[in-house]
Amino acid sequence: MKRTKIKELFDAKEQYSEKEVTICGWVRNNRSQAQFGFINVNDGSYFESLQVVYDLNLKNFEEVSKFRVGVSLLVTGVIKLTPEMKQPLELHATKVEMLGDCPEEYPIQPKRHTREFLREVAHLRPRTNLFSAVFKIRSVAAYAIHTYFQSHGYVYVHTPLITCADCEGSDQMFKITTLNMKNLPLTKEKEVDFSKDLFGKQAYITGSGQLHGETFAMAFGDIYTFGPTFRTENSNTKTHANEFWMIEPEMAFCDLEGLMDIEEEMLKFVVKYVLDNCKKEIEFCDKFVENGLLDKLTKLTTSNFVRISHEECIEILKKANVKWEVQPEFGEDIAKEHEKYITEYFNGPVFIKDWPKDIKAYYMKLNPDNKTVAAVDLEVPLAGELMGGSQREENLDLLLKRMEELNIDKKEIEWYLDTRRYGGCVHSGFGLGFERLIMYITGVENIRDVIPFPRTPKKCDF
Repeated sequence: MKRTKIKELFDAKEQYSEKEVTICGWVRNNRSQAQFGFINVNDGSYFESLQVVYDLNLKNFEEVSKFRVGVSLLVTGVIKLTPEMKQPLELHATKVEMLGDCPEEYPIQPKRHTREFLREVAHLRPRTNLFSAVFKIRSVAAYAIHTYFQSHGYVYVHTPLITCADCEGSDQMFKITTLNMKNLPLTKEKEVDFSKDLFGKQAYITGSGQLHGETFAMAFGDIYTFGPTFRTENSNTKTHANEFWMIEPEMAFCDLEGLMDIEEEMLKFVVKYVLDNCKKEIEFCDKFVENGLLDKLTKLTTSNFVRISHEECIEILKKANVKWEVQPEFGEDIAKEHEKYITEYFNGPVFIKDWPKDIKAYYMKLNPDNKTVAAVDLEVPLAGELMGGSQREENLDLLLKRMEELNIDKKEIEWYLDTRRYGGCVHSGFGLGFERLIMYITGVENIRDVIPFPRTPKKCDF
């Protein structure tokens, strides 16, 4: 059996006109009448389904007319072009064979389901139009990210998922152990004796690949990581999950201005790539998920991203004729409402740079004013913060001083400090939460709906 994918038929319909083909797929709908019927078949290769026309010439016409939604089947027939109809082509069946039956209680029926319900059947939801679109866009966006970095000479680094390096703060990291939790070995001080554990010390599941990435940037110049990361935040918001994917590039010989150039170029590349390669999916999301999505994304690809300092941002917010829920203050973080206002104020994406050092991480480059660090967040319309990065502190003495100020234990990351001891240089990097990016591109508001099997507090199903 030579199977033809439905995408091939739509992409080259003139070539297949009046030709016999065999397809395989799943029934999305079956409308049968006395002498003929129509089956919508989807094989996952294309967003739209292919209409199969069958009639009394089929030996098993009665059987086929009773095929339920969800049935998998094999169809052989002749392609007919139908330019005057809603669908540009259809398959006139000469043979329809069931491959796998599907009972009446199949949950994904041809009607509108709530997203809350579909989360309860996450293993089946890719068969719906919404999640077919979302996860195809996710796949294409991932490819676009690799394409951008590979085409610019970056080395793809697989940083470890198990680590003893505390980058994000151990209170946010999952602890792992092989010790018997019912009979823990204790030291003389009655503390857990991690020397008896598999690695001989406390280990974590990574919250970031940054520290390991920096070491490779000191050898290859430009590197990126792209993989799963984990946080223990007990948060039930629409934008937080305990397992998610991160893109974390690190660039040697790159300062903060160069970093912003790369962030802007990369984001525009990825969004344009998705627009060019997921037209049907974006059209669907524009119509059924977020009205104006296509215009929003198209505008981003041609926008000039504004660059302002944190101080300038606060000044703008303070002068605004707005009754804030959270009053903007110098030296403090900004709230969602502030992010929204700033992107509306400039009518496009905004880089906010030079943040107060007291609210940022120890590894960020201290500015000459000794009050701010060379950090930057990218705010985009309707979504808020999308990327966060910084120039890294390359001066070992200043880095050690910051670690001491913030009570960072340098014992476990002496290897990381070697990046400053042995041929250190100006370098920068940023992090992009992949799910946040997919939410922005699709218009889907809940992170649980852009990752195949979400892991959130009290939810570790499937």
